[in-house]
Amino acid sequence: MKHKRIGFTTSFPVEVVFAAGHTPIDLNNIFLTQDAVAHIHSAELKGFPRTICSWIKGNYNAALCSNLDEVIGIIQGDCSNGNSLLDMLGEEGMSIFRFSFPPERSTEALNKEISNLEAHFGVSRSDTLKAKLRLDSIRKKLLVLDEWTWNQRLVSGKENHYWLVNSSDFMGNPDLYEENLDAFMQNAEKRDPLPSRLRLAYLGVPPIYKNIYDSIIDCGGDVLFNEVQRQFSMPSLHEDILQQYLTYTYPYSVYYRLADIKPELEKRHIDAVISYTQSFCHLQIDNLLLKKYIDLPFLTLEGDQPEELDSRTLLRLESFFEVHS
Repeated sequence: MKHKRIGFTTSFPVEVVFAAGHTPIDLNNIFLTQDAVAHIHSAELKGFPRTICSWIKGNYNAALCSNLDEVIGIIQGDCSNGNSLLDMLGEEGMSIFRFSFPPERSTEALNKEISNLEAHFGVSRSDTLKAKLRLDSIRKKLLVLDEWTWNQRLVSGKENHYWLVNSSDFMGNPDLYEENLDAFMQNAEKRDPLPSRLRLAYLGVPPIYKNIYDSIIDCGGDVLFNEVQRQFSMPSLHEDILQQYLTYTYPYSVYYRLADIKPELEKRHIDAVISYTQSFCHLQIDNLLLKKYIDLPFLTLEGDQPEELDSRTLLRLESFFEVHS
């Protein structure tokens, strides 16, 4: 069987791809680690409008430039433009596959979706669960790393973000990812605890801003809870893959997110919340409900382009810290 490079648009049951012996590649991570501005510019030259989310444009061009054999698009439970993105990639001659997180969040509906994915790649549920067991051995270490972030304070919010966000695809190589994670944690374990700062939660999708975590440190805070990045690491660790991806909050209603967020805010003794939204994203509406139901100082930051914080956003961040530090 030919080894394939499989791109995807957001976290999904990646265990199936690993079980099939292929390499999964999170297009979001590829987009940001390459020349992100050039990816967006190339997509706009092909007609993508200015008022489409930069992640969609970046993922489109990253997919075309990454020597992929196929792209899996998550068309329910992620971006509302996912279907159209796949159509555009199909027009470029790319092989595409559609996966959905059923909005009713039922065991039966999700089982059907994962079974279709397994049939597409020619693997059995037992194959998938074997791959899951391997990945969960790494995810258990990420649970420790996350606790070191908010409890022992051996890991910064930026470092937490890096390891958790890359657990969406384990950088395509779980063995190497784990080797590097082990080396990082061995060094982190020997550190003195980080200085006491304003304890922040970061809610929402990973930021497109390049320096947001550094700017937060400069202002006198640190992120002790990265909401969506933590979800990418599948912190529930259920033995059953269906239960694991039903517990995964990101693809479902904002109320499921709140049910995860609010206990974590209390457990981690969070002082204030920064909620990030992407320009032209439907999740901006969910942000209104997050703000309504979270009884903590709450700052919404909106990002558009892959750049450093602009002066207006930085001023809002600094003002927020002046009031709440």
